[in-house]
Amino acid sequence: MSHPAVAVLESALRARKLDSTLTTALQPGKGDGCVAPTGAAALDVVLQGGLPRGELSEIAGAASSGRTTLLLQVIAEATRRGEIAALVDTFDRLDVASVVAAGIDTDRLLWVRGEASSPADRALERALKAFGLVLQSGGFGVAAIDLADAPPAALHRLPFTTWMRVQRTIEGSETACLIVGPHPIARSAGGLTLSLGGVSRWAGAADRSRCLAGLDVAVRVVSPRRRVEGAADLAATFTDHELLSHRDREDTCLSGSVARRDR
Repeated sequence: MSHPAVAVLESALRARKLDSTLTTALQPGKGDGCVAPTGAAALDVVLQGGLPRGELSEIAGAASSGRTTLLLQVIAEATRRGEIAALVDTFDRLDVASVVAAGIDTDRLLWVRGEASSPADRALERALKAFGLVLQSGGFGVAAIDLADAPPAALHRLPFTTWMRVQRTIEGSETACLIVGPHPIARSAGGLTLSLGGVSRWAGAADRSRCLAGLDVAVRVVSPRRRVEGAADLAATFTDHELLSHRDREDTCLSGSVARRDR
């Protein structure tokens, strides 16, 4: 007998006509082989094509570093390729307007919403269980869990075997698995860490009328096995000069150039 939570997930996927993810992997040759391009050309050059499939990678950075923009761009690029993407939103912070502005095909996105009112440890536990179920269902081109707002103490309390189980689940699959956090968390041997540092650009007078106009993002790529290492400079320019929150509601995609590449 299957776990009740698996049955609920299967029902939700069928309701959104995403049930092919339960049994069908990506077609051979679809999705650029063994990598999932991010859609940021300069970054993909450094990554030698994109994020590795079947591996656990990370986007790490402080608030307003561009981590949410990059995550949404990776998901948007996956849906443009016709793939299915999943996002476990641990603390229910995803901004729907930013999802649409990023160009994500919402019919190809499974959004698993957490409970913002729950204690951090409880929210993390539920999110990780949901993430495990998503990965076990198979067939997602990109699957991500957002831990960016988790308290550091709660992250430190997670058992070190947590990420080993995640890696075992996706090993050999077509899924590019992503963790978004304030700092590197998983330290996967086969995955990559994209360490972000952002500098905001402002428009208007230096008073309350000043608003966020753009973001310059420096991305440093770290690979434990030194398969890929380098850096890229990216930029985002906002289309609606509204005052944005610390959750990086950037309403455009990232573009940029390679700053350095180690061969």
